[in-house]
Order: sequence, then structure tokens, then C-alpha cells
Amino acid sequence: MNSNSSDPHPPRGFVFWLSVAQLISWGTLFYTFSLLLQYFEKELSLSRVDAALAFSLALLVEGVLSIAVGRMIDGGRARAAMCGGSALAAVSFVALAFVHNQWQLYAAWIALGAAMSGVLYQPAFSLLIRRYPRDFRRAIITLTFLGGLASTVFIPLGAWLISAFGWRNAVIALGLLHLTICLPIHAYWLRGEPPAQPHHEGKSAKKLVEYTHHFPFWGLAAFFVLFSGITTAMGGHLVPILRERNLPEVLVIAIPASIGILQVAGRLVLYFTEKRIDIHMANRWIPTLLPAALFVLALGLQSPPFAIFFALLYGMANGMITIVKATAMATYVSRERAASLNGLLGFPTAIARAAAPSVLAALWAINGNYLAGLWVLCLFGAVAVAAFWWAQQYALKPA
Repeated sequence: MNSNSSDPHPPRGFVFWLSVAQLISWGTLFYTFSLLLQYFEKELSLSRVDAALAFSLALLVEGVLSIAVGRMIDGGRARAAMCGGSALAAVSFVALAFVHNQWQLYAAWIALGAAMSGVLYQPAFSLLIRRYPRDFRRAIITLTFLGGLASTVFIPLGAWLISAFGWRNAVIALGLLHLTICLPIHAYWLRGEPPAQPHHEGKSAKKLVEYTHHFPFWGLAAFFVLFSGITTAMGGHLVPILRERNLPEVLVIAIPASIGILQVAGRLVLYFTEKRIDIHMANRWIPTLLPAALFVLALGLQSPPFAIFFALLYGMANGMITIVKATAMATYVSRERAASLNGLLGFPTAIARAAAPSVLAALWAINGNYLAGLWVLCLFGAVAVAAFWWAQQYALKPA
């Protein structure tokens, strides 16, 4: 299989197999930590805060390395970045099975964070933008179908593996998935990397800096960072938020479990309509769904219909906003430098993702409920939407 930057569409099978790797990568690297947390606490004699710090370190390392990974992809080395990430994930999961103290746990998750930077959505989106400039939006939407089901597949699968074989054998099995499935997928399907555009390294860095001098970049930066913090905070607290509403326990569990399926439903809507709608108009209204969902929840109504309405809004919003975030930098700032520009936001985004759940917990501790925290998230969501609108308007205005 050979691919070059002049190909209008990805070859048959290309996006499907990349999406299989995304399903495994998200499911193992991101969603199974919550299943492992209690075992880290018990066997390593750690507090919940100390054990959870391992995942925060992974997210921070992912953010720090995203700059280097973005530059690798812009330089035509996506295959090396993603194969390296898969190999590192395999080795790190096996190493995790042999941890016996706190520093070993942190070292294993720092390595897994480095693997995240090479195999999750951002590098995959960036290589699609680079290889298929005329059809990257549709390719990205397709790529996220399976990835959106990662929690739906791997939370029950991970729970079964742990129950049947113990957590140490379970993480070895997760590592084998990266070695036997993800690594071969990246090695085979990412062959024929288009060469980097010839340019002097110093001039390239200077050009990258020039993009950051204009508002569209900073407007999108605010949008990315704030929305990442909001969704991470909600992911960590959604179950207790719903329990606070005295909802039936079946809804408390069903609503978070439905988010993955609703994300895919939102992406299906985009897939079948994106050639019939104005992309810029769609990009404008899609982000408003997230603060709208938070507003419904912030009203504090103890009603199953309102909870279900929130789930529909929130799940669909998450699914479609992923596509907006994946394509915005290429659409409104620079397609040629999208990977590097997105990489510049990796560290502040990681900080927001690591801090947001703790901030929401602190607001809960102050008030004894989640209402104040939800209104704060609503405010941040509105600011993020306004920043995106302003960046879009600035980018599209006539020269």
C-alpha cells in the first residue's frame, strides 16, 4: 500500500484499520485506569490521591511530548511516531504488571503517557490532514466511529479480564493487544509516508511562531483547553452528580454508559450531512451543545426526563465537538502546520485535564453539592464558544 499527498481519498481499509487501533488504544490507555485504581491502592498501600496521581502524570507527559510528536508528523514521520507509541504501550503494560511500589507505578504510567502521545486521536487526525488534504474531514469522522465505542467495549472487557485472571495478568493482556494488533496496523498501513515539504528547520520554526501571533490560534487555544477541562471534569464526576439528583440507580449507571454510543450517533449525523451543510455554520453551532447540556444539568432538577435530555445533548455534543476540534486548526489557521500547532497546545490541555476534576471536587467540598461547580463549567463553556466564534470570524474575514 502506497499513499501520497495527492491521493484525494484514503485507500480502502486504511481508515477502518486505523480506527481499530484507536479503539484499542483509547480503551486500554485511557479507560481501564479507573478499573485498576482500587488494586493500586490495595496492593501498593496508596491513598486514592497518590494512586490517581499516576494517571495525571501520564496525561502531563502526553501533553509535553505532543509538541515533538506533532513536529514528527509534519516532518513525514507519522509511521515512526505511531509504531513507537504502540511498542512503548506494549512494553509499559507488561512493566506495569510487575510494579510493587509507588515510584514504579509512576514510572510505568509516565511511560504509558509517552505512548499516549503517539497513538491517540491527535497524531491520527494529524496524519489524515497531512495525507488527504481534500478529504480529511470525512476521514476523521470515520476514524472516530470505533474510537467512540472504546469505553463501551473496554470497561466491561477490562473488568472481565481482571475478574478472571487478576489485574497483573490483565494488563499483560492489554499490552499484547498493542503488540499483536496495533503495532502491525501502524507498521503496515502507514507505509509510503509523503515526504516533508523541503524547508529550512529554522524557517519552519519561525513560520510556526508567526501563526501564534494572530488571534485565530489563541481563540482556538482557549476553545481547546477549556473544553478539554470541562469534559475531563464531567467524566470524573458524572456518576456522583447524577446520584445527587436522587435518580434511579439504573439511570445513574445507564447515562454514563450511553455517552459512547451517543458520541458515535453524533458523528454519524455529521457523516451523512457534512456534504450537504455549510461546514463553517456547523462548526459554529456544534460547540454550543456542550454548555447547553451543562445548563440543563445545572438547573438541578431531580427528574429522569431532564437527565435523559442532558445525556442526549452531552453525548451528541462530545461526539461532534471531537470533529470540530480535530479539523479547526487546519481549517482556520494552517493545514500544513496543523500537527505542530496542535502540539503546542498539548501541555496546557494536559494541565487543564489533570486539574479540572480536582477543581470540581473542591467546589463540591465548599458547597456540599455540585450546583456551583456546574454553573462554573457553564460559564467556561460559554467563554470557549465565544472564543471559537471570534477566531472563526477573524479567520474567514476577507483579506
